[in-house]
Amino acid sequence: MPPTILLTFLFLFTALQPSEAQSNSRVVDFFSVTFSLPATYKAAPFEKSLTAAAIREYISGMDTASLRPYLTALLQYKEQYSPDDWLYYQLVRKVAEAIVPKKENYDRYTFHKWWLLTKSGYDARLAISDTFLLFYVQSNEKIYNIPFRMMDGKQFVCLNYHDYGSIDFDKHHFSDATPFINSSARPFSYKINHLPDFRPADYTDKEVAFSDGFREFSFHIKINQQVKQLFTNYPVVDYSLQFNMPLSKPTYESLVPALKRQLKGSKPKDGVEFLMQFTRYAFSYKPDTEIFGGEKRLSPEQTLLYDYSDCEDRAALFFFLVKELYNLPMLVLTYPQHVTVAVQFDKAYGNTIEFEGKKYSLCEPSPQTTDLRVGQEMPALRKQAYEIAYAYSPH
Repeated sequence: MPPTILLTFLFLFTALQPSEAQSNSRVVDFFSVTFSLPATYKAAPFEKSLTAAAIREYISGMDTASLRPYLTALLQYKEQYSPDDWLYYQLVRKVAEAIVPKKENYDRYTFHKWWLLTKSGYDARLAISDTFLLFYVQSNEKIYNIPFRMMDGKQFVCLNYHDYGSIDFDKHHFSDATPFINSSARPFSYKINHLPDFRPADYTDKEVAFSDGFREFSFHIKINQQVKQLFTNYPVVDYSLQFNMPLSKPTYESLVPALKRQLKGSKPKDGVEFLMQFTRYAFSYKPDTEIFGGEKRLSPEQTLLYDYSDCEDRAALFFFLVKELYNLPMLVLTYPQHVTVAVQFDKAYGNTIEFEGKKYSLCEPSPQTTDLRVGQEMPALRKQAYEIAYAYSPH
């Protein structure tokens, strides 16, 4: 049975029979955790134009005594499960949606998200322009495909830009409309250290197969479609964050031990070469623009989950597998239209990249017109400039 966080308040529930208590509660299902929350909070309507004064008046008038049980539930979850900030924000969205549905009044929904996140210990801000209400959180990380603002010398990243599709920032000039600031807040991080403990029943089997030209290889892995939901609005982040995202436990246990058995006794160079073949040929290729309509960097688990992926996604999965199976130093190389990986072995092979006095052999994890081996470079890249976007060292 999935765990349940049940908030019981004696002043409300001791006088109620079980059937009455159930009818006066809201149930929020968040992956493998179920929240049963009292339904006593009634949000006041917000029918005014978006101004800083109207927002301050509305938020100062909120029934925070009745709203606080929802914050308590969030903080209990945070204390018990230590979720990453991105996962915690998804729960904030769920709770806000349960008490003030987005479709009823988007501004009111956003005010409550802001209040819950601010009271959870983050520096969240509101900005307005005409009918646009943007919701920001302070973060020190590099985020590439969503708006940010500099306020008080700090970077604030927009959390709800996707709800508007696009905004002409040359035409619409936003002003701060934050009622109060959490002076003891900590930065919001987009780093994913672990995925939720999804219910085992939510996983399905997927066959991942390829051929090296001589033999056929097949792996049966566990995948969970909820991972797509979790990362729907996740932004484009730095490679150090993307490439180090973990797999969920069932997916990891269905793939990594099988690869270890397959590669048992192989030298690191031969094993890495096998992983190159795996990431090249076990998945179909499509650019992000065809799949998502724009750039989206998939985590290793998402690459296993989706039917199509591009070079960045395969490089992330390859990096993850090499790290798990051999834990070798690696470089992530970015070219104008390509991303690839170089690996440091005990000795260098073929074309190498020198970094801090060490030589790294090129290892191409994406499908090419020729079957490149360890240390072989794509001909089209030989005269192109590259950048070392991320350097991984086991130490």
